[in-house]
Amino acid sequence: MRLRRLVKQQLNIWSLLSLAFVTIIIIPNLIIGVQLFTEPNENWEHIKEYLLKDYIRNTLVIIFFTAIATTIVGTSLAWLVAMYDFPLKKFLKWALILPLAIPPYIAAYTYHGIVNYTGVIQTTLRNSFDITVNQQYFNIMNIQGAVFIFTVTLFPYVYTITKSFFQNQSSSMIENARLLGGGPLRIFFRVALPISKASIVGSVTLVILEVLNDYGVVSYFGIQTFSTSIFRTWYGMKDLDSALKLAGSLMLLVIIVLVLEKVLQGRKRYSFSTTKVRPVQPKKLKGMKAWLVCAYTFGIFSIAFIIPFLQLVRWAFMTYEKVLNKDFLILAYNSIYVAAIASIIIVIIGLVIANFTRMNSGIAAKLVSRVTTLGYSIPGAAIAIAFITIFLWLDTTNKHLLLKIGLVPTIVWRTTLAMLISAYIIRFLAIGYNSIESGFEKVGNSFTEASRMLGASTMKTFFKVDLPLVKGAVLSGFILVFVDILKELPLTLFLQPFNFSTLATQAFKYANDERVQEASLASLIIILFSAIFIFFFHKLADKESS
Repeated sequence: MRLRRLVKQQLNIWSLLSLAFVTIIIIPNLIIGVQLFTEPNENWEHIKEYLLKDYIRNTLVIIFFTAIATTIVGTSLAWLVAMYDFPLKKFLKWALILPLAIPPYIAAYTYHGIVNYTGVIQTTLRNSFDITVNQQYFNIMNIQGAVFIFTVTLFPYVYTITKSFFQNQSSSMIENARLLGGGPLRIFFRVALPISKASIVGSVTLVILEVLNDYGVVSYFGIQTFSTSIFRTWYGMKDLDSALKLAGSLMLLVIIVLVLEKVLQGRKRYSFSTTKVRPVQPKKLKGMKAWLVCAYTFGIFSIAFIIPFLQLVRWAFMTYEKVLNKDFLILAYNSIYVAAIASIIIVIIGLVIANFTRMNSGIAAKLVSRVTTLGYSIPGAAIAIAFITIFLWLDTTNKHLLLKIGLVPTIVWRTTLAMLISAYIIRFLAIGYNSIESGFEKVGNSFTEASRMLGASTMKTFFKVDLPLVKGAVLSGFILVFVDILKELPLTLFLQPFNFSTLATQAFKYANDERVQEASLASLIIILFSAIFIFFFHKLADKESS
């Protein structure tokens, strides 16, 4: 009797829905994992013998040097903004997040357009100064160029997370270090870096996952990585089995990265030893030091955001009459439509799972929470191949069933938006869920328990009490997911239906056809939408924390 009552308490609508959603998340991962152990075909044997080493080497080189570069740039900016007052700090504090609004593939073709033979730099040197440069010094379509693009577009992950950690530290540690004679550099390397290791490692892991997910930069620069190989194997050879094995190999690399993250973070955790915590008070810089810090921070912001943005504006003014038409408006509508639909679904699923995990403290709740965040670590190319496999199976099953009962199959699931939106949900559910989970943690369970004690049902309590309390977190989750989907390229290129394109895919197609200037208007709209949403998210986060 007691066991039956316990089961009845656990198996409510929230647990059943959470279990269903988690099962859907697990299926693509199982498909990729199982395929690694199936019998290889000739294509896979050829790839493994002649190509796989290049894919692994190029991928590892890019993620290694990008990790180092983003660590240096992001951590130095975080330290300067958190610890010092200098000219333009109020603006740069949030402006340094804006490079996230520029997708790496857009930055790639924009910077290539700036530095190539017909770009503004070389044209100015030839026409104004009669200087002809060696082209090899301005060629960024290589691994070094890819590292540069990833660094300037992804360092805000490290900057944002590490800055938050620095700002919330007790000022006593810094003051004690100064009293003991430590200079700024010594304090940074001997005090700040050791205590912020977990934050830096976690944020750099996000950067690495973004690099592994990328298809646009490496494809445009002609670099052979796992993402480009998966795309080529499926579209070029129509070999789903080999594409799945490549996706599985990429997943193994992701697992290695996540394991290394745990090892590097270690077991050491730094926390306040007293309740009398006084957050760090920024030190006001004067004279040359203030302007040097300002020049460094503003210089990074200019390279990462202002320069590519202004170049896109210039190109847009040159080409908008040719590009801005009915078809372009359809592209904008498609982008907003799929991003909005997928974001709404993700927020709903995130609410269900977050509500279940906070009401249950057992192993099942922890497992559901972990599985929910799994999707974001899976590169888009791997998710796409898994969903192609699933929807091909659905189409085949649907066809056989309808033929058996004498009906003609009319619906082909793999040519609908259902496949694309489903893949978005798996890929970006973690972002919406994490935001909503953080909101629930802030408000706690006291209001929920009070409502239940007054006789309100679980469902009524959720809609009347819980949901209004976390509406800020829900909105934050929606904004973050919407921006990421708006910028997403690999999943959309793989899974978009026939005669359906978005601003992201159209911009990439223009760039691949050497029509970089025509790609500028679509790119600008993506950047402006993303920048506005990032600004609102920043303001919302400040309001929530105050």
